[in-house]
Amino acid sequence: MTTTYADAIKLQKEVAKKVVAKDDFGEINRICGVDVAYSGDTAYCSAVVMDRNLQLLESVHAETVATHPYVSGLLMLREAEPIFHVLKKLKSVDYDLLMVDAHGQLHPRKCGLACYVGVTLDKPTIGVAKSHLCGTARPDGFVELGGEVLGCVIGKKKRLYVSVGHRVSLETAVAIVKELGIEPLRLADINSKAQKRRKGLRP
Repeated sequence: MTTTYADAIKLQKEVAKKVVAKDDFGEINRICGVDVAYSGDTAYCSAVVMDRNLQLLESVHAETVATHPYVSGLLMLREAEPIFHVLKKLKSVDYDLLMVDAHGQLHPRKCGLACYVGVTLDKPTIGVAKSHLCGTARPDGFVELGGEVLGCVIGKKKRLYVSVGHRVSLETAVAIVKELGIEPLRLADINSKAQKRRKGLRP
C-alpha cells in the first residue's frame, strides 16, 4: 500500500480505470460483508459470509494496527489492509459477492474503498456507504457527479449510498441491496464493535 497522499490519489486514478462497471459474475449464492471498528489506531475488522437466505455460513475477526489516519476520500489508506487481512482468514474463499461498508465509484476520483478492494481481489463488489461524500441525488434516487450517474440512494430514514465496486453494474448492485438488504454488513458491523468491546474489557 502506498504511504503518501499524493501517491494514494495517483493510485486511485489508476485503479478507477480498471473498475468493471458491468455484470461479470455467475450465480450469487454466498455474500460476504466486511466492516471495521476502531479504538485509536487499533482496527477491529470482521467479515461474515451468508447465503441467499441470509443464514450465517462463516464469521472471522482480525485485529490490526491502522497505519494512517482517516482522511475523507482516502479511506483505502486506513481500511484496505485490515480488510485484506481479515478476508484471508475466511475458509469460504469462494464467496460470490463482497459488500464493503464504503463508497465505490460514487467518489470524487471514481475509486472509493470498495473499488480498491474489489479490483485488488478481482471480486464482484458493491459499495454501501451510510454517509454522503459527493454528487447530487436526483428525484429517482440516482446520484450524479459531473454529469455521470455513479450511485443511488436507498431508504429515507436511514439512507444508504450504493455504488459499483467492481464487476457489478449499478442497476444490479441496487437490485441486490433492495432484495437482500445489508444484513452481511450489519452483522459484520455488530461483530467488529463486539470485538472492540471485548478487547476493552481485558485486563
